[in-house]
Amino acid sequence: MKKVLLITMALLTLNTATIRAIDLDKEGRDPQYVNTILGRAKKVTDALEITGTEKGNQVLNIVANRYFKLNDIYNERDSIKKVAGTLTSEAKKQKQQEAESIKDMKLYRSHFGFIADLSLYLTDKEIEKVKDVMTYNVVNVTYKAQCDMIPTLKEEEKVQILSWLKEAREYAIDAESSKKKHETFGKYKGRINNYLSKRGYNLTKEREEWAKRVKARGETL
Repeated sequence: MKKVLLITMALLTLNTATIRAIDLDKEGRDPQYVNTILGRAKKVTDALEITGTEKGNQVLNIVANRYFKLNDIYNERDSIKKVAGTLTSEAKKQKQQEAESIKDMKLYRSHFGFIADLSLYLTDKEIEKVKDVMTYNVVNVTYKAQCDMIPTLKEEEKVQILSWLKEAREYAIDAESSKKKHETFGKYKGRINNYLSKRGYNLTKEREEWAKRVKARGETL
C-alpha cells in the first residue's frame, strides 16, 4: 500500500511538473497594441478573480495569445485578398475563396489548441466563463431573455435554445470584431425564432406581453 501511494504521488508530481508555462507572444508586435490586448485579456482574469496570481498570469497570456493569433489569421486573409484585387474577375474570385478557406482552416485548428491550453489551468466551468467574457455574455443574456419572454417554454425547448446559443459562442469567440461576434449570434437567434414559431409560439404576441410585464416591473428591454 505504501509503495502504491508513493508511486501515485510521484506521478502527480510529474504531471504537475510537465505543465508548460505559456509565454506571451509579443515579439515583433507594437508595444501599445500588446498593452491593449493585455487589458482585454485582463477582463477574463478579473472575472475569474485570479488576476495577479501565477494561475492568472498564465491564463492572461493564453487569452492574449489567442487575440494575437486571431489578428494574425485575419491579417493574412486580408493580405491574400489584397493581392486578389489586382487579378482578373475569375482569378480574383478564386483567390478570395482561397483566402477564406485558409482562414477557416487556421481558425478551426487553433480553436481547439486555445481550449486545450486553458484546460491546463482551468476547470470546465471556468472555461465557460472565459468564453462568456470573450463574447460579451451574450449566451446568458439571451437565454435569460428568451425564458423571461416565453415563461411557458418546455424543458426540451430550453435545452435546445441554450445548445444553439453555446454553439454560436464557439464561432463568435473566433470572430474578427465585436460586430461580427454579434452577427454570429444574430444568425442563431434567427434559427431559434424559426424553431419556436414552428413549435406554435406567436413570437409577436409573446414579445408584446413580455414588454408589458417588463414595464410593470419598472425595467427596460
